[in-house]
Amino acid sequence: MQPTKTLVLAAAIASLAISGAAADWPEKPVTIIVPWSAGGSTDQVTRVIAGELTEALGQEFVVVNQPGASGSIGTKSALDADKDGYTWAAGAAQDLGSYGVLGMLETAIEDWNLFLDVANVSVVGVNADLPYEDMSQLIDAMKASPGQITVATAGISSAGHNAIEQIKNATGIEYKHVTYDGGNPAVIATVSGETQVTTQLAAEQAEMIRGGKIRPLAVLSDTALELDGFGTIPPITNWLADYKAVPNYFGIWTPKGVPDAVIAKMTEAWNSSIANSEKLKSYAAGRGAQFTPFAGEEAQARVMPAIQAFSWLMFDAGKAATSPDELGIPRP
Repeated sequence: MQPTKTLVLAAAIASLAISGAAADWPEKPVTIIVPWSAGGSTDQVTRVIAGELTEALGQEFVVVNQPGASGSIGTKSALDADKDGYTWAAGAAQDLGSYGVLGMLETAIEDWNLFLDVANVSVVGVNADLPYEDMSQLIDAMKASPGQITVATAGISSAGHNAIEQIKNATGIEYKHVTYDGGNPAVIATVSGETQVTTQLAAEQAEMIRGGKIRPLAVLSDTALELDGFGTIPPITNWLADYKAVPNYFGIWTPKGVPDAVIAKMTEAWNSSIANSEKLKSYAAGRGAQFTPFAGEEAQARVMPAIQAFSWLMFDAGKAATSPDELGIPRP
């Protein structure tokens, strides 16, 4: 047999073997990489999802934290792993879709199979010992002392960074950016007084808000946030009328190239178990998040507004390595 034909035959046999194995997926534990530290919003919701998928699919889903470089290190691990359905990543789709613009990772949102679980909103929270009672007081203080007030976020491209950059863009304030390897450490830094402000997600601040350790000034939305056990957090549009709110969707994903049988089985589990999960609904209600179990083409369509908004915000601020246009991300 000629070498070329031998190679073609070997490839065909390998393809059939993968397809056969995929039909029985999952036959061993599945890894979900959380590219942030433990305790943050991604870690919290992914552990709920892992438990529900373990029950639905009869095989253990294991969460592994791999923080660093604003989530791009752990995401790259999933991108580089074998395309067999046993390695997934988790996070915010906004981050995943903007890594290419920021020069952190050569990937685009279309390179991934998306399974969304919740949509999160950011909250402007301050250390409870500080005097700021509303957003106007904080904005005035930032303008009076440009670059002096510290803001804790989970790093470049995180939800918290996006939030404070949007406020900066709308008001002209300057701030001192202090970054951490996840939303939970950023919130703890603000509680301890290491930083003065955090703009991380409501899901990450909820317990500290309920405990009186953080005073929430505004939610980055055009509607108020009703947080269980606390009450109402006013919308940022009370102070910034032109603020445009876009949902920040979170979920799990695996790269394209994974066998269709794996994606079909996960889609079936998502549409049945996750879409009806009382545990996920309870998590969302208690953390100020929206319950959004979407997959496939609908998921791709829903995440694009946030990716567009953030990518162009970074480009206009001079913080992009590549123009979003070059990566097929149109200006919103």
